[in-house]
Amino acid sequence: MTNEFEDKLIKENDLIDFNNFCEECKKEDESVSQNLILTGFKICKICRTSKTIFPI
Repeated sequence: MTNEFEDKLIKENDLIDFNNFCEECKKEDESVSQNLILTGFKICKICRTSKTIFPI
């Protein structure tokens, strides 16, 4: 019983983390979830481009 509860809790926490808010600029954008899947970072396409051009 407790294992089933823990699995459900973990899945809910994963969904909370899987939102479309950029960690850099704090804006909501659809590209955040796409970049999370592709690169592992929660950043929007604008922040990703700026990090690519100016990596500092």
